Amino acid sequence: MGKEEQIAYADPTIVRAGSKFYLTGTANKTPQGFDVLESKDLKNWTSAGHLLTEGKQVYGDKGFWAPQLYNNGKTWQLAYTANEQVAVAEASSLIGPYTQKSVKPVDASAKNIDPFVFTDDDGKSYLYHVRFDNGNYIWVAAYDKNTGSIDHNTLKRCLDNTEAWENTGDYPSAPIMEGPTVIKRNGKYYMFYSANHFMSRDYAVGYAVADSPMGPWKKPVNNRIIHRSTVGENGSGHGDVFYDKKGNAFYVYHVHNSNNAVSPRLTRIVPLHFAPTNDGYYRITVKKDEVIVPMRK
Repeated sequence: MGKEEQIAYADPTIVRAGSKFYLTGTANKTPQGFDVLESKDLKNWTSAGHLLTEGKQVYGDKGFWAPQLYNNGKTWQLAYTANEQVAVAEASSLIGPYTQKSVKPVDASAKNIDPFVFTDDDGKSYLYHVRFDNGNYIWVAAYDKNTGSIDHNTLKRCLDNTEAWENTGDYPSAPIMEGPTVIKRNGKYYMFYSANHFMSRDYAVGYAVADSPMGPWKKPVNNRIIHRSTVGENGSGHGDVFYDKKGNAFYVYHVHNSNNAVSPRLTRIVPLHFAPTNDGYYRITVKKDEVIVPMRK
């Protein structure tokens, strides 16, 4: 039996295919790229190989961060950050290898990171991502998954830094809002996002709600859901939502390595609880005693 160890993916994401879950994230390894792990129970994980490796077949030579896997009909696509640009690669299999027919970023006109592609029930897709403007802010634009391009006429900033928990001063920085994930539930849209600098103990996840994928987005009262005060570990944030076979929702995220060290950041998973409210949206919460510590062999 091999030795078990905690998984050290930052900015993690999980997708399910059949009876298996697949996990990847920022690994800061050499050569740069993304590996993938697989599991049947979310607790025990083994290697499933390399998703994407830097080289002439993909965009970027540094800073490979924040991947997202999604199905595009007959193919799988991997949205990721490299060289502070969003890029998208493609593969015939979920576990890759992912390459690009045209080696380029999605939008070379400005720096942009932390991609999340959301496709609505009507087939229209949207690219949520982060742009820099004296801080990090989440933007959205209409996106074509087949051409890998955005409609610049639709570019729109989603959120402003408005809540006290979003910039606590534990690690002083310009406003930071990043790591978007968007889901649809009973006709309403929910954006999960992280705020504060990732080095801060107060890095945390909140959510906003909307009636359209383009917004406007409204932050519910007490919208911070994953934080050291709720999950018991510092620097909890920047993850993704996924579902098990029964339709139960989970959030995978990273935490600081310890109370004294940020890196290598460690991966965590927690179920999401949705409670109906009088305004037609769900109240979302997590429970500390349900946090899963995934281990790899």
